[in-house]
Parts: sequence; structure tokens; C-alpha cells
Amino acid sequence: MKRVLAIILGGGAGTRLYPLTKMRAKPAVPLAGKYRLIDIPISNCINSDINKMYVLTQFNSASLNRHLSQSYNLSSGFGQGFVEVLAAQQTPESPSWFEGTADAVRKYQWLFQEWDVDHYLILSGDQLYRMDYSEFVNHHIATGANVSIGALPVDAAQAEAFGLMHTDEKGKIREFREKPKGDALKQMWVDTSRLGLSADEAEKRPYLASMGIYVFSRETLFDLLAKNPSATDFGKELIPAALERGDHIQSYLFDDYWEDIGTIGAFYEANLALTDQPNPAFSFYEESFPIYTRPRYLPPSKLLDSQVTQSIIGEGSILKACSVHHCVLGVRSRVEEDAVLQDTLVMGNDFFESSSDRNALRHRGGTPVGVGRGTTVKRAILDKNARIGDNVTIVNKDNIDEADRPELGFYIRNGIVVVVKNATIPDNTVI
Repeated sequence: MKRVLAIILGGGAGTRLYPLTKMRAKPAVPLAGKYRLIDIPISNCINSDINKMYVLTQFNSASLNRHLSQSYNLSSGFGQGFVEVLAAQQTPESPSWFEGTADAVRKYQWLFQEWDVDHYLILSGDQLYRMDYSEFVNHHIATGANVSIGALPVDAAQAEAFGLMHTDEKGKIREFREKPKGDALKQMWVDTSRLGLSADEAEKRPYLASMGIYVFSRETLFDLLAKNPSATDFGKELIPAALERGDHIQSYLFDDYWEDIGTIGAFYEANLALTDQPNPAFSFYEESFPIYTRPRYLPPSKLLDSQVTQSIIGEGSILKACSVHHCVLGVRSRVEEDAVLQDTLVMGNDFFESSSDRNALRHRGGTPVGVGRGTTVKRAILDKNARIGDNVTIVNKDNIDEADRPELGFYIRNGIVVVVKNATIPDNTVI
């Protein structure tokens, strides 16, 4: 794995995750109370003994840069490695920003070529899964492939949303189609039992979806980029071009939990699914394969006469005589007396407010951070440092599916109320 360089793509503007991406890059979106999305691929790399990583980003990258610099000093704790952010930049030769996944790699290929490595691992910065990439790379080497693609077995309903691969019995890719439908979809059917699924599972999930993660052999990557100068995307253009010219492209079956967190609905469901018991679909409680993040050295959480069921509470939180059911509360969360939180993701706060500060703020007519007294919040996302007043009701009472209320500090996406970062919702407001 010392001969592998990981390139993590930070994604585009994250419009489908807006307003969570209003002030931050998609990989910097908070996850599970204390992590960020970028922690997933980086932790997978560290646990796979891959310690040379570049993160490519171009939108709202300040918080992502700060998080990475405070979290990963690989040269001291994990050997002679690094995690470095490469932001989109304009040069006389390349005046445009990143135009796609392949274009982002092309713009920095001069840097990637300087490394004496044999393989490049291309990853996405906005997916939730746990994978040992060393097995992926070793499979790539063992099969003699030029390119390998992570393949997820899916059913017909899911298949239409992905790039699909049609393979032979050994997993070699013969055809690649982006989001096929109808007869074109049926033609991508694969007997996935040949790749390791049981007969029952193979019948349920007979399609191989691209996970958007790749292993490229060194020469193949740069040759493809050079000979396809107008190709901007791996899945739509570069992989089909490699197939057309006869490169050996291999699938690597991944039959485990994987979630592409591309929409508010998917993000919300993935977070709340972490509270499931006894066996959540994805767990952060894997001692042998931990997920790393920034150490904050916060005090333990304090629960004062509160009722909490099926929830995750981030460290440094204080809950007073409230009711919390099926929620994820981030670090430094504050919930006051008689508040009710249900099916809600609270991202917590970037700072503490002392009792004297909170009292002084109330005396001046302000609203402290956290959830105020007598407030009810159901099926919502409260972004960082949100100030929710007393006796507020956030329940989407009119069952609206989509709405934009930036002047009031909230949006509704997929029926979920999203209170934006640093917003203030005054006392007695009803949403």
C-alpha cells in the first residue's frame, strides 16, 4: 500500500444538499454527532495502510481545510503520510475551474505524476461505508486490470440511478452504461452469484452499480487523460473510452452497507439509522476499523432529569428536563426544560455559552444557542449554532415537501425542515 496514492474528490457545489452546503463543502458536512463526511474515506485509507492522500475541492473549502489540518497529522501519528487539500485554481494554461471528476484529476496530474507510486485510488468524499481498500487494490493487481471499479449489487428499482456494469463470469467489465432504463436496463443484467452472492441475493440484486471509486494503474490513468482531453467525468466519459480501446477493466464486488449521501433525505435517514438497535446498518463502534476525526477534548455530556430513548448524544452536551426520542445530537448541544425532540438531527455548536452568558443574552432579548424551553421539534435538521427560542414549534404542520424561507432561517427539503447554520428562530414561532 506504500505504492498507492489516494485522490479524494470533494464533489461539486452540493446543490442537492443545500442549505447544509451553504457555508461548507459537501465533504465537510457534519455526520453522526461528531464526524464529518470526509472522515469516512480518510479513515478507510488509514485503516487500509494507505497514508498518502490528496483531497480535491473547489466550493466553500475553508471549513474543510480547517477540519483536515486539525484532524490528521499523519507524519506523527500514522507514519510518514499526509492529507493535503488541493483547491481548484486558475492558471494561464488552465483558466477554468474543475469541470468534473476526471477534469479535477487532470488539472493536478503534474503533481500526482511526481509521486513514485504504481496505483491511484480515486475516492468520493460524500459516501458512508467501511471498506478495506488494500483488498480492492490487491484484487486489481491479482486480476491484471488496468482499471478496477467498486461494484455494488442492486435491484432493478435502484439500478436506474447508477452507472451500471455488465461483466463476464470472472467480473471483467464488458459494457458500462450511465443510468439505463427499460430494455437498456435489462441488457445490463448480471448473474451476481458468480461474483460471490448467494442464489437468493443474486436473484434480488442482479445489477452491478458503480460506486464511483476506482483503482487506476499509473500508466493507464495518465494515458487516458492525455488521449481524451475533452473528457471531464470518469463514469460518463473516461471509463467508456477505456472500454472502447480494449483496456482490461475489472469489477470489485462490495456487498456491504454503502450510502451515497447526495440529498437531504438520504443524509437525514443515514444519520437517524445510526440509532437503530441492536445492529444498525452502519456502526461507528468498530474497534478493529475505527473512524477518526478531530479530537476536541470536550467534557462528558450531562443529562438532568431528562428522558432519552434510541438516540445518540455528542460529548459536551447539556440536556435539562426534556424529552429526546430517535435523535442524533451533536457536540455541545443544549436542550432546555420541557423541550421535546423527536426524529431530529441536531448538529450541535462550535462553542460553549456559559450560564451567565445565556442569562445576559436573554435579558437583552436575545436567544441562546440550542433548543429553548417548551419547544417541540419533529422531523427536522438543526444546523450548527442554531438558536431556537422558547415555545417554538417546528413540525412542518402543513406537510410541505419543498420550501425556501432564507429570510426566516429555514428551508424544507423532502418534507424535512432544515434550520440553517447560525440561524435564530424567535420565541413562539410555528413552522
